[in-house]
Amino acid sequence: MWRSLLQKSTACLRQVASTRSPYQRHFSSFYLRFPLQSFCNRHADSPYILKARGVDFFLTYNGLKTYKKDTNSIVEFPKSPITVTEIKQYLRSKDIPFHDGYSCLHIPSVFIDPSSRSNSFSLFIDKTTGQFLCKDTLAEGSWEDLQDCLEVMQKEGRNSISPSVLLMDAESVEEEDKRSELREVQGIWTSSVFFADLPDDEAQLIKTMFQITKISDATLKKFGVKLFKPTKSLVFPWFGGPDSSLKGIKLLSAQRTDNDKVTYNEATFPKFSSYYSLFGLSLISRKDSEVVLTGHELDCLAVSQATGLPSVALPRGVSCLPPILLPYLEQFKRVTLWLGGDIRSWEASKIFSRKLAMKRCSLVRPGEFQPQPLEALIQDKNLGRIIKGSIPASHKSIVSFKQLREDVFGELVNTDQVAGVKWARFPELNRILKGHRKGELTVFTGPTGSGKTTFISELALDLCMQGVNTLWGSFEINNVRLAKIMLTQFAMQRLEDDLEKYDFWADKFEELPLYFMTFHGQQNIKTVLDTMQHAVYLYDINHVIIDNLQFMMGQENLSVDKFAVQDHIIGVFRKFATNSSCHVTLIIHPRKEEDDRELQTASIFGSAKASQEADNVLILQEKKLVTCPGRRSLQVTKNRFDGDVGIFPLDFIKASLTFSTPIRGKLKLRKASGKSESGEEVQVKAAASKKGEAKEGKAEKVTKTAKTQQTVKNPANEKETIQK
Repeated sequence: MWRSLLQKSTACLRQVASTRSPYQRHFSSFYLRFPLQSFCNRHADSPYILKARGVDFFLTYNGLKTYKKDTNSIVEFPKSPITVTEIKQYLRSKDIPFHDGYSCLHIPSVFIDPSSRSNSFSLFIDKTTGQFLCKDTLAEGSWEDLQDCLEVMQKEGRNSISPSVLLMDAESVEEEDKRSELREVQGIWTSSVFFADLPDDEAQLIKTMFQITKISDATLKKFGVKLFKPTKSLVFPWFGGPDSSLKGIKLLSAQRTDNDKVTYNEATFPKFSSYYSLFGLSLISRKDSEVVLTGHELDCLAVSQATGLPSVALPRGVSCLPPILLPYLEQFKRVTLWLGGDIRSWEASKIFSRKLAMKRCSLVRPGEFQPQPLEALIQDKNLGRIIKGSIPASHKSIVSFKQLREDVFGELVNTDQVAGVKWARFPELNRILKGHRKGELTVFTGPTGSGKTTFISELALDLCMQGVNTLWGSFEINNVRLAKIMLTQFAMQRLEDDLEKYDFWADKFEELPLYFMTFHGQQNIKTVLDTMQHAVYLYDINHVIIDNLQFMMGQENLSVDKFAVQDHIIGVFRKFATNSSCHVTLIIHPRKEEDDRELQTASIFGSAKASQEADNVLILQEKKLVTCPGRRSLQVTKNRFDGDVGIFPLDFIKASLTFSTPIRGKLKLRKASGKSESGEEVQVKAAASKKGEAKEGKAEKVTKTAKTQQTVKNPANEKETIQK
């Protein structure tokens, strides 16, 4: 079921470091400990800081959350994917009326008797997945589940059916855990107090700690925000269901670190797999047609207080917009997304607007004069004017520079953010590529047996540890072996020698936003592409790795030229990366070369389309030796972002299956030219250029004495040459 797949994501706590506001997050803890005995017992064995390479290891990407999933976190595409056309045809065949909404189809709820329906169209069917949700009963399931219910109703002549047919065993362990968590939620909620009931000096101190001095007590009480005194935590309630009962809470606490920085911890109860709260939704009436979507609860408070507009906060910030929340946003004709004040928030706004239907969405562009809502309130800016100045999410196919002007300025101002997520384990790669960016296509190649899969798994793991939602498509080796390699790289040690630590590292590894396709061996490109699109929709995947291209060529028509097939597949991935704003890393085997020759861009198997379509081309070079293991190096032969290319050595550590850069390794950089060369060629050309400059200097002296010679400027390179 889609719901079962969706519920594999749960929250780990995030710790944030901020110098300006509570949204520049710096991870350093996995669990927030509370004085309640039940909480302490549950998280007693949780480490406070993850150690890596002998030092404190931090996940340092701003505004980040990661989600804990079950061990088998795999992505499968349904055997018979449903389309919105097929859904409509089936509903018409059953004489069921429906409304065509923005992201869902609306039909009368089959779980409510027609005589007692307060809202005739309260069951929502996702147009993309077929997943349904009844807002009156909270019954949900897959499209197949809904079809079964309708067939039973028709067979037995019923007008409605009980939602209990969709429920599992009520006495299951999972249900008991949910009831236990709900009791804990009620315990925290009842022991928390409103700010209006606190002494003035204590309330002011807490507000200063969380930078909400501009938020009034009336606004806090309106949204039900309380203070949990034992941990000095803000409590944000989740009210849901037809009776708007308390279903969960989110706690935000603050503490000062050793370097005098304030860090913020977030925790949700119940666990994040069951936490789908749109904070502020309970205050919105059915007549409201406009809403402001924010990335944090405090931003929601700021917008509501300053503008009076309906506003809600996403439970996972800019990391993900779960499709299960889309039915609650169907009633709004205008949705303004104001998710934050940085480039990542801006990119998330554009991605989320596709799920919400771009024609009704408008986006607040981050900038110096348009920061995140809470910061704008602190700076006494006019939030209403900023929202009115939001731009439409959709544009015509042809635009002028006027529409692009602010985007260009934003990239110039935020150069470091535009460069993308930085690698923590490969600083030399940051110097060349500058970072990992969405919407790009990277082609990676290397000799057979050089360790391409091992290297790219660590490269992807590095990004995944920084919150980049990652999808692995490994057609060459099975997922168990790949997960074993990545777990070893994550722990940076041989777990075979210390099995007692397996559960410790496996628990931490589960918290990564990492997913695997279940394909193995040759696959059809359409099936793979459908699975990738499904994963992007459900989990907001930012990075897809395909290992490797050759395994998708065997399923195509054998009568077609293999190079034409490869060009078609590369074009499909190129289009997917651009349209989905998702980075695709494509591993391609090289052509057969002699062992003593280094690979070049032209060594990539197939035609030149692979290197032409790619934004980045990476080559794992290996110089084979007879007496000892070969020397490896990573060469970047194409970098469309800023043109820098280069090569740097790599040392392979067999115990941890990781690669590292030697301390004395020096990076060689040059600007990209029309033809890519190996590292040795770069050095030769650099030496040749020095000799050329020396010869030009001597030639200039000759021109002063030779009367028959004259200097002419070459317009191609603007250098003086000698002519007789």
